[in-house]
Amino acid sequence: MARFSTDVSDAELIQRLRSGQSEALRVLYERYSGLVYTLALRMLSQPSEAEDLTQDIFLNFWKQESFDPNRAALSTYLCVIVRSRALNKIESRSSRKRSLERLQRLTPGEMSAPTPLDQASLVEQAQTVNHALVELPEKQRQVLELNYYQGMSHTEISQQLGVPLGTVKTRARQGLIKLRQRLGDAVG
Repeated sequence: MARFSTDVSDAELIQRLRSGQSEALRVLYERYSGLVYTLALRMLSQPSEAEDLTQDIFLNFWKQESFDPNRAALSTYLCVIVRSRALNKIESRSSRKRSLERLQRLTPGEMSAPTPLDQASLVEQAQTVNHALVELPEKQRQVLELNYYQGMSHTEISQQLGVPLGTVKTRARQGLIKLRQRLGDAVG
C-alpha cells in the first residue's frame, strides 16, 4: 500500500485513485471529509445523517469517474454534491412528514377495517411481492427483507451484515429496481 505525502495535488491523487491505488481515497477523505461533514450537518442538522451522507459521497466518488479535476476544484465539486444530496434528503424527510400528517388527519371511519375483497387483494399483492422477492439475488433480497419487513435502517443493516453502508444502499437500490421490473403494474 503506497503512502502519499500531504503535498500531492488533488489531480494526482484522483489519477492514482483511478489507476487502482485506493490509498489515494484515504488522503482525499482526510483532506475533505471535514468540509463535507460540516456542510452536511449544517443542512441536515442530524449528525448520523451527516455521517451517512459523508461516507456515501466518498464511496460514490471512488466508484464513479466523471469528475474532471481540470474543470473545477474538488472542494467545489464535493460541496455541490453535498448540497444536492442533502436537499434530496430534506425533501424526502418533508415528504414523509406530509404523509404522516395526512395519516394522522384520517378519521376513524377512513381507517376502518378493510372489506373481505380488500383483504383478499392485499393478500394477493403480498404473495406477488413475495414471489418476486424470491427471484432476487440473495444479497439484494436479504437487504430488502431486513429493511422493509424488520424495519432496520441501512446503517443497522450494514452493521448486522458487516458490509459497508454504500454496499447496503446499492443492494437495496438494485433490488428495488429489479422488483419494479418484475412486478410492473401487478402491485400498486
